[in-house]
Amino acid sequence: MSPERCVPLRVPCQSGSGKRSIPALGSVLDFGGRFLSAPADMPERGAGVIDGTVLICGGHVIDPANGVDGQFDILIRNGIIDQVGAIEPKDDVPEFDAAGCLVTPGWIDVHVHLRDPGFPDKETMETGTAAAAAGGFTAIACMPNTRPALDSPEVIADLLDRAANAGKVRVVPIATITRGRSGVEPADFDAVIAAGAIGWSDDGDTTADSAIMRRALEASVRLDRPVIVHCEDKALASGAMHEGEVSRRLGLPGIPAAAEEIIISRDLMLAELTGGWLHVCHVSTGRGAELIAGAKRRGVNVTAEVMPHHLTMSDEWVGGSRTLHNTRRLAGPDASPADPNTKVNPPLRSVADTRALIERIQDGTFDCFGTDHAPHAEPEKSGSTFEEAAMGLSGLEFAFPLTLALAEAGHLSLYDLIRLWTVEPARILREERGTLMLGAPADITVFDPEREWVVTPEELRTRSANTPLLGMTMKGRAVLTLVDGKECHRA
Repeated sequence: MSPERCVPLRVPCQSGSGKRSIPALGSVLDFGGRFLSAPADMPERGAGVIDGTVLICGGHVIDPANGVDGQFDILIRNGIIDQVGAIEPKDDVPEFDAAGCLVTPGWIDVHVHLRDPGFPDKETMETGTAAAAAGGFTAIACMPNTRPALDSPEVIADLLDRAANAGKVRVVPIATITRGRSGVEPADFDAVIAAGAIGWSDDGDTTADSAIMRRALEASVRLDRPVIVHCEDKALASGAMHEGEVSRRLGLPGIPAAAEEIIISRDLMLAELTGGWLHVCHVSTGRGAELIAGAKRRGVNVTAEVMPHHLTMSDEWVGGSRTLHNTRRLAGPDASPADPNTKVNPPLRSVADTRALIERIQDGTFDCFGTDHAPHAEPEKSGSTFEEAAMGLSGLEFAFPLTLALAEAGHLSLYDLIRLWTVEPARILREERGTLMLGAPADITVFDPEREWVVTPEELRTRSANTPLLGMTMKGRAVLTLVDGKECHRA
């Protein structure tokens, strides 16, 4: 598909070609998925930039929250989803031609390091939310390893205020489990939730004190919010990459899979003891996913996320390979070994682990995807040796092309791919988003699955282009992102 496709038009949608699995013109979906007659009154044409009213026409609409999968039009009026169905164009309504594109509820990322407040050299509210919008996300949950940490109502209120004024997408904060993320004193669990946090995490570190973890899980029962855990035994995880054949060949200190799995086991036992809601971050090992699957079978209240880079990259990338595993995409040229941009926590694991994680997507062990977007300033990456470099990858702008590649390879359906980026993360965050239900806020993303683009720092909206995908060609990109019906990204 050429770059000119999926652009706004000032003529009626050309949606007559191809079959539509929809009723007659003028129909809309109600809250239960039935079709009703459309209202006669239509909104006035807006300006060139979409601002609350538009007809998105001719796209492949997938809305797993309502079981919708077909070619439909969507009318947005005053920032609200007004109609979904076969809608006759009107001269006074601006249109966006989505022919050949996917139209979905706005994507939601449960795991983003926004680095705000405190680290403007890595990312800012403006750049981080711009990267999210460019990736097709309309809402992100930001982790609390900031400066100051998100450990009090005052800090959370300040972040929400700045997000409302400077952010391009919705930002929901995750508070700390312990004050200052020190692991010593519990945060005020009730107060931070009342201030607007959606859960608690000391992500970046494990909460080593099992008694504090127990208290947090007990609070989760009372408040119906997740305890979001980074599982890492620090005493074992002193290395720089996955411990295995590649680390031995490169002479780099390794991080064994057991360092992650030991803490997963502990936290699952504490969740079983308390009945609390445990959410396991960025699972990277097949054995870790197996432990979670077993706990789910026993009835433990646990949810879990998996990241695109742990599904498509392995420790072989640290060795210099640029083959996207579990996809049909052509590999990029080999790179120099020990590229600091391949250093992430938890580390890129073995190829066998990537395959095991795929299987756990297929059997429902994983509840959602996430990006673990972790921007770092240039000196922390390329200006360092591999062992000294900061851990983390930029991820927001690669979520669609990487997970689309998994769907194209047959590992999951397009419908399930969208489900794991929309309604399921909304459920975990207790957000009434991730749906195209009538009357819902018009948080919508239009993706061009054929759009090819080369990853360069200039092409990215994030402040920190720390990714091993630099120079590689991606296929698939968000071409329009709307929040409350207002355009926050267009490509």
